[in-house]
Amino acid sequence: MKANYHTHTARCGHAEGSDEAYVLAAIEQGFEELGFSDHVPWPYQSGFLNLGVRMDVRRLDEYLRSVRALRDKYADRIRIYAGFECEYFPAYMGWLTDMACEKQLDYLILGNHYENSDETGMYFGGTRTAEQLSRYVESTVRGVQTGLFTYLAHPDLFLRSYRPFDDNCRAAARDLCQACREVGMPMEYNVHDRFIAYLTRRVSYPNPEFFEIARKEGVQVVIGLDAHEPLELSDSTQWDRAQAELADYGAGFLDRVALRGFSR
Repeated sequence: MKANYHTHTARCGHAEGSDEAYVLAAIEQGFEELGFSDHVPWPYQSGFLNLGVRMDVRRLDEYLRSVRALRDKYADRIRIYAGFECEYFPAYMGWLTDMACEKQLDYLILGNHYENSDETGMYFGGTRTAEQLSRYVESTVRGVQTGLFTYLAHPDLFLRSYRPFDDNCRAAARDLCQACREVGMPMEYNVHDRFIAYLTRRVSYPNPEFFEIARKEGVQVVIGLDAHEPLELSDSTQWDRAQAELADYGAGFLDRVALRGFSR
């Protein structure tokens, strides 16, 4: 079975293509399930808008209407789900829970990009020191423990900047894995950075040493395309490569995940 639960839309400001173009690309490649999980639009009390990173909160309902209209239109060809990719921001967890229930979201994924908020907090993809890495792990573990999220996206995000993969990284990987294993949460084998590496010249994630630790710790993994353009769905190169790399996981490699849905 082919399923991808990490799909963005142009509303976030750093993705491109129509919502329907993503659906058609997924159908073309034989995906049976497609989840839209654009960056959640946090309702900052200050009115801060991080345009170019996430949609304006006023577009939230329009986003959900679009995804659900496509769900109905293509119901006989693919299963489509509506969700968001979110950070662990303590001040906004109540809002997130209430919104997810009110909007009856199909799922949330934990993509922990920033500490506390993207208005004032550090970007965890810029982690360079052991102290910053410890802050990423602490924040992410707390997010895992909320029980709100279906899986942990790009758990090795910190490797965008942290070099080399040292004992601090190994300890961080074990701590993240143990937190996920305790609550039965899969980790995502995210291939987006590799897809755009020809532009960025960056080698970051998925990191083989990190996921070898995940395999030994018994954490389940699922491939995430983290698609920011329809081509990431229609070009099967990275998907096929990831499947080959995860062959040793056996039953620990999931081709689909059970979504943690919300209701009123």
